[in-house]
Amino acid sequence: MDFSIVIPAKNEEEGLAKFLPSLRQRYPEVEVIVVNDGSSDGTVQVCEAHGVRVVSHPYSKGNGAAIKTGARAAKGEYIVFMDGDGQHDPADIERLLYRVEEGYDLVVGARSGRSSQANIARWSANNFYNRLAGWMVNREIADLTSGFRCVHRRKFLDFLYLLPNGFSYPTTSTMAFFRAGYSVGFVPIEVSPRMGSSHINLLRDGVRFFLIIFKIGTLYSPLKVYFPIAALISGLGMINYVYSVMASGSLRVTNMSTLMILSGVIVFLLGLLSEQLTNLQYKESDAGQK
Repeated sequence: MDFSIVIPAKNEEEGLAKFLPSLRQRYPEVEVIVVNDGSSDGTVQVCEAHGVRVVSHPYSKGNGAAIKTGARAAKGEYIVFMDGDGQHDPADIERLLYRVEEGYDLVVGARSGRSSQANIARWSANNFYNRLAGWMVNREIADLTSGFRCVHRRKFLDFLYLLPNGFSYPTTSTMAFFRAGYSVGFVPIEVSPRMGSSHINLLRDGVRFFLIIFKIGTLYSPLKVYFPIAALISGLGMINYVYSVMASGSLRVTNMSTLMILSGVIVFLLGLLSEQLTNLQYKESDAGQK
């Protein structure tokens, strides 16, 4: 299969030194691109020592930005994305490729159980994201945030404008492929403890990951998220009205009931507008493919 391997890396000297020898031994003829995202350690030197192509950012732009740079630079029909921290086993690449040959456009390496990479907070958050996204697409999602995946390059490039420069590119790209009607598959994998310190700050990135919840709805079907919220707010308004009538004996609509019912209507209209904008986004992608 014609594929390239893209590895985003920021100060991942230790992790790259761990798995690059095995990767090059297994795939000596495959294009391997390490995107150096403004590293200050020996990341570039390790890559050069193992004959790996390096594309460098002059300063750190973020994991998602590194992914986009690597996708543009890759020449293969498919791209295998791996993290540079040494947690992914090069032997698992073959398993992703097998699923691609079955007709999948995107295959994600799903971390099984409580990954040795994640603490309780991150594991719980990932589980929540998986369940929410699964509800959105009406399909079980084993791992929404895994950075180990194989994707059809041309189709992936169509969604680059949707991808953020930060750490949520896996979530965004997975939901975009579902929304566009492409085939998405999952392969269970085991991961090793990362080499070096994590670049994710629980407090700072926790807020960003919380926003991913809303991005999931926006990317897939906004109305599916907005409508239940609108119905809940308007329903509370009606309950407040009924309670007021029973308490006062008057049919006069209170200010609170009016405010809640109108708020629900506004939320519904915002969801309807978001749904139309989302359809236009994917219409542009379809036109680009033609």
